[in-house]
Amino acid sequence: MASIDRVTLTLPAELLKEIDRREKNRSKFVAEAVRRELERRRRVDLLQSLQNPHPESLDLAEQEIDDWASGLPEEDVEELVNRQAGKPISWVAAQGWPEGDD
Repeated sequence: MASIDRVTLTLPAELLKEIDRREKNRSKFVAEAVRRELERRRRVDLLQSLQNPHPESLDLAEQEIDDWASGLPEEDVEELVNRQAGKPISWVAAQGWPEGDD
């Protein structure tokens, strides 16, 4: 079971009234709202990361799969790299990972 810490929040009275109209358990409501907001922010951060990748990610994206696979232990290559799976993609600056023509 997750540990629980007690916190004190300051909320506008009207917001608190609205919460009380919808949920008897304020703590449950606030915890769920915080979880949802954290998840939303993680998605925003991920989208920003995909749109503006770290320079090392760009270097990796420019490598050929064979170059990348050559750095893996031989026993892992066959398990991790299936050259027949997926479709070829490439990073395009200012566009990201565009979908190829199928």
